Amino acid sequence: MAPRDLKNPSVVILVADGARPDVLAAAIDTGALPTLARLRSEGGLHTVSSVFPSVTGPAYTPFLMGRHPGPIGLAGIRWFDRARARTRWPSWSRSYVGIDMLELDRDLDPAAPTLFELASSRLGALSVIERGLQRHEIVARGAAFTARAALAHFRGNVEGWLDIDRRVAGTFTRRLAAERPQFGFCALTGIDKTSHSAGHAAPVVLDAMKIVDQTAATIRADAERDGSWDAMHMWIVSDHGHSPVHTHDDLADLLRAHGVSVRTHPWTVGIGQRAAVMVSGNSMAHLYLDIDKLARPWWSALSSEWEWLAELLLARDSTDLLLLPLNESACEVRSRTRGTAHVSTASGHLSYRPLTGDPLGLGELNALDPDAAHDATAASDYPDALVQIALLAGSARAGDLIVSAARGWDFRAKWEPIPHRSAHGALHREHMAVPLLINRPAARRPRRTVDLFPSALEALGIAAPPLCDGRSWR
Repeated sequence: MAPRDLKNPSVVILVADGARPDVLAAAIDTGALPTLARLRSEGGLHTVSSVFPSVTGPAYTPFLMGRHPGPIGLAGIRWFDRARARTRWPSWSRSYVGIDMLELDRDLDPAAPTLFELASSRLGALSVIERGLQRHEIVARGAAFTARAALAHFRGNVEGWLDIDRRVAGTFTRRLAAERPQFGFCALTGIDKTSHSAGHAAPVVLDAMKIVDQTAATIRADAERDGSWDAMHMWIVSDHGHSPVHTHDDLADLLRAHGVSVRTHPWTVGIGQRAAVMVSGNSMAHLYLDIDKLARPWWSALSSEWEWLAELLLARDSTDLLLLPLNESACEVRSRTRGTAHVSTASGHLSYRPLTGDPLGLGELNALDPDAAHDATAASDYPDALVQIALLAGSARAGDLIVSAARGWDFRAKWEPIPHRSAHGALHREHMAVPLLINRPAARRPRRTVDLFPSALEALGIAAPPLCDGRSWR
């Protein structure tokens, strides 16, 4: 064990996976989460923007890499490898819900470092991204744990997931106190699992939140006992929110019903398919067309043959927004009832130009930097939409059509072991707005989850990498 120096700063991030800011704040107000209430009074509770897709996995890149997911390789929890560059025959696709999770670290841009790689010592628990962690620095791994987690997942056993959270939190807090690493990261997934199963406001979700509160309490008590609390930065954050689902509109079945052969998970093997449907969350989806072509065709090259599909998707109640990438720096945004607009990133600045209407409800916006673009959209139904649409639509692994679901709908009707009564992944406020609880006041208002990475580096005295999408709030 490395010698302990309790005077050195440390950062501990707890991910309350799936927590909504309003639900968390309400639980704190009732007195059900006393440790989080104390942290709120000492530091602050902020509402910040997550990323698109607002899905576990891609939405962890901000915490650990300070980057939006699309440009560094995570277009979604599932994606089709049109270039055949990262995946293998016969699937040519990824789903990080399963064995492909082992490939996630290698799918990330190697030039983008993780906090695990930059910190001098580290400890990680249930982190989707593990690059930079040695085997002995990973809590909750190995055959026994994997079997227990798989059994809980495929049985849809929500109580089993809460038990996993308790076990993981117990091991993580014990090792954190014993080893005092420079950086600790622990994801607790019970809030997400219970929200999917019972809805984001169900009593069992509060049970999951209490596990987060108790974990924070143990970490604080241990740190106060050994004198390390004054040098510790502890932050509780979520990767996405949730909203109720009343109907599942399976997009793969929709295409098949109109004569288009499709590959989609879990059945991605076959020949002769014309399209691939890759769903995340399950309230967003990438659709890849003419998938026999290795080079990405932008919408201008596809529209003459596939405009009917765009119109079909927009005609469905399940579709809120349809994104049509035009090139690496421009995307068309369509709504059935609110018209069409363009989002562009010309010369590194963001613009939003209504054409036949205003699908995002923002009015015309021109030449904004990322902070100004965030502030212009923060109070809208689509917080940070300009940045998120531009970065995802222009990324190499994104679909030729990107669909964001309407409230009450998602895009996957089968193959979910937990019945999805609530979902996430879309651009709506309920999915994109997440809580950030910090134990010391911020010098600058946090805007996005990508701000955690540079804030952690500054707290630890580590130089930031050349490219970082966030700004420190310290």
